Amino acid sequence: MSGMYTKRYKSAAIWGKLRVCRYLTGNESLRASVPHSKLLTPANLAAMAEAHDAIYVKPDIGSMGIGIHKLVRTANGFMLHSTQWRRQVKREAKDVKEAYRLLRGHGAGRMLIQAAIAIDHVDDQPYDIRVMVQRRPGGPWTCTGFMAKIGGSGSIVTNYYQGGQIWTLERLLREKGYDADKSRTLTEQLTVKALETAHWLSGKKQGMREMGIDFAYDRDGKLWVLEVNSNHPQFHPLKKLDRAAYQRMMSFARAYGRYDAQ
Repeated sequence: MSGMYTKRYKSAAIWGKLRVCRYLTGNESLRASVPHSKLLTPANLAAMAEAHDAIYVKPDIGSMGIGIHKLVRTANGFMLHSTQWRRQVKREAKDVKEAYRLLRGHGAGRMLIQAAIAIDHVDDQPYDIRVMVQRRPGGPWTCTGFMAKIGGSGSIVTNYYQGGQIWTLERLLREKGYDADKSRTLTEQLTVKALETAHWLSGKKQGMREMGIDFAYDRDGKLWVLEVNSNHPQFHPLKKLDRAAYQRMMSFARAYGRYDAQ
């Protein structure tokens, strides 16, 4: 996940958020779960800003919630919210051209524009859900656990490295006030969609052993696939929160040579 880490175990990765989106939209049943996404160009930014009240712009390859931007239409043009290391800044742009200039000031790498989802909240905080899916060599894809990532109030990301919290899925469902039936239904839905995603993507790239798939519910209860992390997805926060899930993930990880917990 992080460019600072050199992976020394056997698990192939699909690099690039745009490539993942392209693969997912090639599957009829997954297509509806992927937010509208395009490569950042001046023309695409203008079209996406016209089509949506709010859009995200993020590095095609990146991690830890760094360098993510949210562009929101205002009465006077646009407000650009941007994450830096553990902080969030706001700048105004009078039009799309100025917004593009501000975005491009952050680097020349490929960037992805994605429609912002009206993401569900818990206690006035946005959340998404990481589903860990793994396979032992020669074995089937298995859903090995969940983490709920809770963003700070007003944060444009839920990432742990940007001040977010990690909860167990059980705690999230409890805090949402869901009963046992609703909780079971949502857990099954996440599991089925995660396994479907893993099966489809692993058909595009040989040798995949692990994926951390980030899902979000919108305020209407629709489930979206926000991101798929196949290069060293992190699960170490579960070591303290959910020891059983952590041990299960480590058991699978050791089978394909991953002995750390990052």
